[in-house]
Amino acid sequence: MLANLVDRGLDCDQGVLVVLDGGKALTAAVDAVFGDVPVQRCIRHKERNVLDHLPERDRPAVKRRLRAAWKLTEHRAAIERLEALAGELAHSHPGAAASLREGLAETVTLQRLGVHQQLWKTLSSTNPIESMIGICRATSRNVKRWQNGDMCLRWTAAGMLEAERQFRKIIGYTHLAALAIAVEADITATRAVTSRSTTSPTDPTATPEPAATLAAAH
Repeated sequence: MLANLVDRGLDCDQGVLVVLDGGKALTAAVDAVFGDVPVQRCIRHKERNVLDHLPERDRPAVKRRLRAAWKLTEHRAAIERLEALAGELAHSHPGAAASLREGLAETVTLQRLGVHQQLWKTLSSTNPIESMIGICRATSRNVKRWQNGDMCLRWTAAGMLEAERQFRKIIGYTHLAALAIAVEADITATRAVTSRSTTSPTDPTATPEPAATLAAAH
């Protein structure tokens, strides 16, 4: 699916911000197709996964602490708050602690990038795409017999056109340009680190730089 988007013209040269629910297959696909791009983990999925490991009586308090941490604008402070919560849960509810620690850093990618808070509501979860999927399902809810793949595609297209009528501007859309710049800078920095780590300083295949070039450099 992702490769098909690229084949159809999705421009990823300057990078993309990917919002995921944490599924391993989709994460692997993003790595394979897009490479080193910033990933924002859906905090609603993460919240549900953590709370599912807790008894009912403990869920409200943990939920409040999770949301309070994710509201922090300072990246390091948010990480520390979440890690502290995971440490506390490790003693009484190790399953919840493990769930929180898995992909923890990716739940605060927006803070790391310095994204304006107005964009958080839309970009911190997969709710927008799930809303569209829900409209597609509602549009085709009366179809009882699916004849072939083409019929599925036609009804999916009809559902997406219906969803399009309900689309609204992203809250904080005026900050999208700054987001694009932040994503591009992040990817450039990541690629630079990767390039340095994969280049051996004593690579025997490296071509020695001419003495004249070295002299000119000085």
